[in-house]
Order: sequence, then C-alpha cells, then structure tokens
Amino acid sequence: MGADSRGGRRSALRLGALLGGCGMVLITGCASMPDSGDVQAVKASPRADAQVRVHPVAPRKGAEAQDIIDGFLEAMTSDDADFATARAYLSPEMSRTWQPQKGTTVLAVAPTTSFQLQAGASGQQGKEYLMSGTQIGEIDDQQAYRAVAPEDYRFPIHVSRQGGPDGEWRIDSLPDGLVLGQSDFQRNYRPVNKYYFASGRNTVVADPVFIQQRMDPVTGMDPVTQSVKALLDGPTKWLEPVVESRFPSGTALAKGVTSLTVDDRDVLKVPLNEKAVNAGHAQCRKMAAQIMFTLKDLSAVRVEQIELQRPDGSQLCMLSGGQEKEYASDQSGTGAKQYFVNEKSQLAVLNTNDDETAVPEPVPGPMGTGQLPVGKIAVARDERLAAAVSTDSARLYVEPITMSGDLLQPVYTSQGKQPHDRLTAPSWDGRGDLWFADRDPAKPALLQRPAGQEAPREVTIAPGLDGARIHSVKVAADGTRIALLLEKDGKTTLHIGRVERGPQHDPTVSVDGLLPTAPQMVDVQAVSWAGPSRLVVVGRESGGVEQVRYIQTDGSTSTASVLPGLNQVVSIAASNNEAQPLVAHSQADGIVRLPTGATWQTVVGVGKGSYPVYPG
Repeated sequence: MGADSRGGRRSALRLGALLGGCGMVLITGCASMPDSGDVQAVKASPRADAQVRVHPVAPRKGAEAQDIIDGFLEAMTSDDADFATARAYLSPEMSRTWQPQKGTTVLAVAPTTSFQLQAGASGQQGKEYLMSGTQIGEIDDQQAYRAVAPEDYRFPIHVSRQGGPDGEWRIDSLPDGLVLGQSDFQRNYRPVNKYYFASGRNTVVADPVFIQQRMDPVTGMDPVTQSVKALLDGPTKWLEPVVESRFPSGTALAKGVTSLTVDDRDVLKVPLNEKAVNAGHAQCRKMAAQIMFTLKDLSAVRVEQIELQRPDGSQLCMLSGGQEKEYASDQSGTGAKQYFVNEKSQLAVLNTNDDETAVPEPVPGPMGTGQLPVGKIAVARDERLAAAVSTDSARLYVEPITMSGDLLQPVYTSQGKQPHDRLTAPSWDGRGDLWFADRDPAKPALLQRPAGQEAPREVTIAPGLDGARIHSVKVAADGTRIALLLEKDGKTTLHIGRVERGPQHDPTVSVDGLLPTAPQMVDVQAVSWAGPSRLVVVGRESGGVEQVRYIQTDGSTSTASVLPGLNQVVSIAASNNEAQPLVAHSQADGIVRLPTGATWQTVVGVGKGSYPVYPG
C-alpha cells in the first residue's frame, strides 16, 4: 500500500528508511516487522487508501543528484506542512519561489526521471533530468479537475551543487505545482461538491472540486474548513456563468480562522468576515444551506446544524439539518418508481419488491393502454407526465400517466428518412423542461420544450459540434448541465455542456462549454445521471472490453468506480438517490437491477421489455 512505485532504487530507499525507523509509510494495524527473509521492492497498490500516509525523509548528506530527484518526488506526495521536506531538496532560491498550490498534474503512474545531460547553471556544474509520464488529468488553481485523453508529459528538472564544487546537490529548476501518480493523487485528495444556486432560481447545483484528504499543507486547514473556504471562494470558472452564490461578494472566513469544528451537539459554527454582516435572514439561511449541502460529502463529519456568525461571534442565522432540502434540484425523493417499455410497447412500472411473480402494470393513459405504442421514454420528475418517442422514432408525444384520456397530437415530428436519422430518447430536467434531439441529417437540432408550452424550440450549441451527431441527451435535474453522447468517425464519446439561458422574458437557450468527460473511453454506449455530479456510463477503453462504471462530471474516476460486469448493455438508468438500484437493459439478460452490495439480478426476461428509466 502507499505511494506509486518509482522503480527499484526508489522502493529500496523507502524500505531502507522504514527498516531504519524513519517510518516513511505508516499503516494502521501493522502487528510486527518480519525479522527474516529477503528484502524486496515494495510496489504500490492501485487503490487509494486514506489510512496510508507517506512521511517524507529529508535529504541525506552527500546524496547523489538522482537521489535528490527521487527524494523530492517522494516528498511531493506527502502532506508535510508547507511541503517543508520537499523544499529541503531545492536550492534556496527555488525553495523560495516554488508554488505547489499552483495546480496538480495527474499521471497514470508516478513520474519517472531519466538523466539528460551535463549543463551549466549560474556558472555552476549542473545536471538535467527529464521528468516524464502519461498525463490523464490536472487540477487548476481553483481545485477543479479536468480529465484529458492520455498524453505524454515531459518536463526538465535541473540540479546543481550549492556552495561550490563540493556542495550538496539541490534542484534549482522545476515547474510550479505538483506532479502525482494516480494512486498518490487518490490517496492525498478527495472530491467534494460545492453548491451554488442556479441563476434566477432557488435550487442548488453541484460544483465538484478536490480537497486534501487530511490537512492542507499550504493553508493548514482540515477538510471541513477546506470545503467551506472553497465554497466561499466562489464557483469554478466553467460553472460560474450559470450559477449564483447567496454569500455577498468578498465573504470569507473571519480573520485568523483556520479550523472549523463540530461541537458535541453536532453544531458547526462558521465565523464570517464583515462582508456578510448585512445579509438578511432569508439570504443567510440560503448561505447556510450552501454549506450544509457542501459538507454532506464529508461522510466522517456529522453536522446537524449550521450557525453562521459575525466576526464578533454573534449569531447571524441558523439552519437545521433537513431544512436545506427545500433547495434541492431533484424533489423526486426515495419513492420514485422505475419505468420501462414492455413487450407490447406499453409504458409500464417495474416491480419494486421481491415478488418476481408480480406482473408489471402499464400506466394509465394512451401510453399504457396500447393506443400509443412507445419506443423510447422519459417520465417527468413529478411522475405526472411522460414523453415518448413512437416506435419508428418519428414522433414525440407528451401525455399524462396518472389518468385515462384521449391521445393528443405529437408535439414534434422528425422528417428523417430512416429511424436512426430521427429522434433520440427525451429527457426531463427539474424545471419541467423536456429535452431531445432530431438526428435528421438535413436539419439536425438539439431541442427543448419549455414546461407548460407546446412548441419545442431549437437550442444553440456553441461553438458547434464539428461534424458530430447527437446520439443521446441526458439533462441534469438542476437544468444547468447536459450530458451528450456524440457520434463522429465511428466513435461515440461523452461530453458535458453548460446550459445558458437568456435574462427573464428572453427565450434564448444555448449549450456552451462542452467538455469531454470520459476521454479515456473510445466508445460510450449509454449514460445516465447518477447523482449531483456523477454519471454512470457503459463503454470501453482503447483495446478494452465493455465496462459499466461511475464517472464524475469533471472526468475523474477511481478503481472502485468499476461495477460488476454486464454484457450487451443498450441502456442504463440511475437515480439521484444513491440508495436506489441501477437498472439496465442487456440484450443478453433482459432488464436487470443492481441493488447496493449485490450482483445484477434479472427482473424482466429477454424480449419482454426494454428501455428502463427513472423519472428524469
């Protein structure tokens, strides 16, 4: 367990330090140290473990240049205060100017170094090494992660002797920020969702960032304080155009506050600076709700009440746990049903109990009676309406599913010549807006039907799709983010876009800021939202087999995100409530369900149903 292996020399150095009593890796629960047997290189586990900590070792006297490089890369993976040990490997000038907080480069495995050449630096003899690896992501100075398609990373590091020809080797040139292998990154960092309000609305939107697992080496803040500070710092650049913070501009923690603790009554008191003192009671409660939502990702912390305070310690307002739910973007709760299309092309409800002999019941109305044979479906989040695409993919209908009634006219008709050139499956957001795409090559369009209106309107995609076609549309409950599967050159890839709306009374809607969200996957067959900032996807990596896995909207993943194998999956559905099971349609197994901690279970046999969905 521990940091990524960096080759035999690094492993031997680490083990030697451990045997010598330095304790570079401290593992909770170790009983004893073996007193016999060969010394072997210790390699990292591919899984991050929060109980494993790397304790850096200062450079030894007379260390060779390569040892200085190795020691620095090891010390960079620790959470040593202000990276003091890592700085000991740098020249005085480099130690003063190096800024580790400038960002983090994430590599598939820890960086390797190779000797390049002898060189002169500031009139002193020097050596240049090349730090290299395969980059898979990066964190910017806002702590936001961005996944990248695997690409080569190369950066030179220069070392020179300090204080003359017999001086100690030290690094005098290297990039700002940190460079970490994926397992070191996952051991040191954890994802947290900050929450802001959707522009012009009283519902919240998740904004994922990464914080330190334990103490932030630069600020000295614990995870709770890091999370609150990140929230107060404002939304990330990508999300900022579509959200608002209820905290007044310039609000920060009160001067000198570096630790926030929950008391024995599970109350978290948050002292704020003078910028927040004039916030009204209603605004203050929304500020507290933003904190309450944000801290829910810290499972080790139980917060039952948030108390916001003025700089002098007097109370600004309080919010009890549970009261923040009125601002949730998805109000469907735990009772949301699972729907599917049965073998008669009727919209029906899946059984939610363990009685496998129970027959799924069609819904009331034309979609359940067979009057309107349906192909692909979406059920509104309040479960009163459903949208369905006809079996030939040409027409879109919106009908009640809580009462009987006559079939209405379609709300949209595609002119595509073939079924695959017509309509995608629809998707509802939490505002009641309906989204879908027309794949007609003569007039392709992403469309939105606003709540309560009949005519869909075209949505602009900026700067454009560069020849790609929309294969699937899945909009988030908050209505500010949309997941698109895009087809181009025989491959289907996943992108997340930002939904931007014009000011009040301006009907203009556009999708901007498209980002590749699973760049490591060369083909994605299906996707569903599975939480505020999480997706479940079905796809494969280059040279790999089909996988079902969770991916964060920023593209970050972990080895624990891979789900039990399932073959020939054509659609998948998840709820924002993580207690609800995944549901999928497999051509090999029928409609299957994955309860928490179990394996896939067939609920509707092959040929007896398709296209399972949750509301949304």
